[in-house]
Amino acid sequence: MLKAQQFVVIGLGRFGSSLALELMAMGYEVLGIDHLEDRVEEMNGQLTHAVMADATDEGIMRSLGVRNFDCGIVAIGDNMERSILTAILLKELGVKQVVAKAITILHGRALSKLGVDRVIFPERDMGIRVAHQLVTPHLLDYIEISKDYKIVELAVPSCMDGKSLSELNTRAKYGCSIIALNRKDGIIVAPTAHDYVSQGDIMVVIGSNESIEEFEDGAVNAD
Repeated sequence: MLKAQQFVVIGLGRFGSSLALELMAMGYEVLGIDHLEDRVEEMNGQLTHAVMADATDEGIMRSLGVRNFDCGIVAIGDNMERSILTAILLKELGVKQVVAKAITILHGRALSKLGVDRVIFPERDMGIRVAHQLVTPHLLDYIEISKDYKIVELAVPSCMDGKSLSELNTRAKYGCSIIALNRKDGIIVAPTAHDYVSQGDIMVVIGSNESIEEFEDGAVNAD
């Protein structure tokens, strides 16, 4: 039996190979599958295993033991039909969690209707992130929790340098909370009112879209 937290990544293009290599860097075992020989050769030695195979062939997928993996990621970005057929096969084989990259909104809907556990839109999501970063210079990254709430990473501007969280008082003034501080010497999770921020620190802030926007406009962008 395979150990927990083993991944199979199907489709070793730019997105799939990047994802697979990051999972390897995080200490997980990764099987990479692609139907193109050059992609497989490039990943040989960098992944736990890299195999050239047709991911829509049930016999081959069974022989590779794919059903024993905890998570199957369909990262095929050049063929919608192959992507859908692969996702169906992973579900039928009983892979615990199936994640699939969608090329279009319609593709994403089809994958969702097939029972894929998570559908991702890398190009769309990256476009959204870049747009937010362009209009908010101090915004480094953000995660959308729901349509109304998000978590963002904001660089501490010079106007906040040396201030304590009690002085910033973000919950009372803006309705959002600083839940972590990322500094050069480490991360402070759940900082207290007595913790100070310094220029160059990164604030992890949670709140509604409106509250974070007010915080950015009223404090961060006042720099």
